[in-house]
Amino acid sequence: MLVIAIFFFMKQIALISDSHGKLDTLALKHVKDVDEIWHAGDLGGIEVLDQLEKIAKVRAVYGNIDDHTVRNATQEMATFEVEGLKVVMTHIGGYPGRYYKGIGPYLTKTKPNLFISGHSHILKVMRDASKNLLHINPGAIGKHGFHKVRTLIKFDIDKAEIQNVRVVELGPRGKLSI
Repeated sequence: MLVIAIFFFMKQIALISDSHGKLDTLALKHVKDVDEIWHAGDLGGIEVLDQLEKIAKVRAVYGNIDDHTVRNATQEMATFEVEGLKVVMTHIGGYPGRYYKGIGPYLTKTKPNLFISGHSHILKVMRDASKNLLHINPGAIGKHGFHKVRTLIKFDIDKAEIQNVRVVELGPRGKLSI
C-alpha cells in the first residue's frame, strides 16, 4: 500500500512593490521576520533584489522602470504555488473589472487563487467573484510616485488559505528612514 503524505506549513509573506531603488530601515524591519518576500515590480535596481535575498526567499517580477539587470534576474509574470495556494504576479495587471490587456484571459486559463499586481501605487485588496480569486496590490514602498503613504502587506498562507492580512503603513511618501 502506497501512502503519500502532503505536509503544509504556514508561511509568512511580505508583499511589496514599487521600491524604485530604495529600501529604508523601516521597510526592512517589517520584512525581516517573514518566510518569503514577494516584490510586484519596479525594484529600481538589482541592489534591491540583492538586499531582500539576504533576508528571505524572494519572488519578484520586473516592472516598467527596471533595467536589463533586473529583467534578467526576474520575470515579467510569475505563476507559482505556495502551501497549495496558486499565485499569479505581474507588475502591470490592473484589477478586477479593469484588467490590463491579456491578463483576464490568462487568469481564466490558469485559475489562480491570488492575483498580485503593482504599478498603480494604489493599495487594493479585493475579490474577483467572476474568477474566484483575491486580488492584492500592496501600494508602493518607495518614496517616488503619487501615493501619499508608503505601504506593504503582510499575510499568512496556511493550507492554501490566505489568513491574517495586514496593511503596514511606513509613513508619508518622500520620507525614508535611513
